[in-house]
This record gives sequence, structure tokens and C-alpha cells, in this order.
Amino acid sequence: MKKYVVDLSKEEKERLEELTSKGTTTGARRLRRAHTLLLANEGMIDQEIARVLNSSVSTVERVRKRLVEEGLEAALSERPRLGAILRRKLDGKAEAYLVALACSEPPEGRQRWTMQMLADKMVEVGVVERMSDETVRRTLKKGTLSRG
Repeated sequence: MKKYVVDLSKEEKERLEELTSKGTTTGARRLRRAHTLLLANEGMIDQEIARVLNSSVSTVERVRKRLVEEGLEAALSERPRLGAILRRKLDGKAEAYLVALACSEPPEGRQRWTMQMLADKMVEVGVVERMSDETVRRTLKKGTLSRG
């Protein structure tokens, strides 16, 4: 027996049918989720829904689970991506400091700054608590700064 059974109310079913009948004004993923819920509501099994919609069984299961646990809008919507949840490592002032540091003379005995040296220096001077060389790379690339 399924743990997450789709049992749409009349209003939810009407909303999904309206959504799927419009087609062009709705994103493809949202539309596929709506079709998934409508087919699940009709009693179709996950494997059959996945085959009909050219999807995977795990996707069908995930949509059903989100409907039961979080509601219709959550089941239709995108989950926020992890990157959007994490806050930025550097604010504008810290970015400016990093760029200025990258443009400055490298430490004695070096011809140029490395990404790791820049990250370590940012931590050393107390601009950030910790920082990876990848954050340095992305920040400098965003500003189209050449270290050369």
C-alpha cells in the first residue's frame, strides 16, 4: 500500500485541470507535476505515470509525497536550490578588499598571488572567518579581474 496517497479535493482537481488546459503559460516542470497529480488521483500506479509522462518513478513518488506533506502549491513548485539558501560569503566591501589585495604586490619571494594565498590572507586580516580558494576564483572571475 502506498504511503502517500493522492486524494485531490474538487477545487484542487479543477485547479490542476485548468492549469493543464492552458499549457503555454505554465512552465514545463509545473505542468508535468500537475499531470502527475491528476493521474495519481485517478488511481494510476507510479510506474505507469512515469512511463506515460516520460518521467522517473522517483519523481512521481516525490511529487506525491510533497502534495501530502506540504500541500498542492509546494507539490507544483520548484524547491529552492541550496545555492539560493546559502548566504553570500563576501559583501561588497569584502569583495572590494579582495580585488584590491589581488591587484597589490604579492608576498616577498612570489611573482603573483595564488587563489589559496588570497583566501588565506583574507582570513589572516580578519575580513572573513574562513574562505576557500574557489570563492576567491568565483569572485575575481565575476569582476573579470585578471591576476596576471
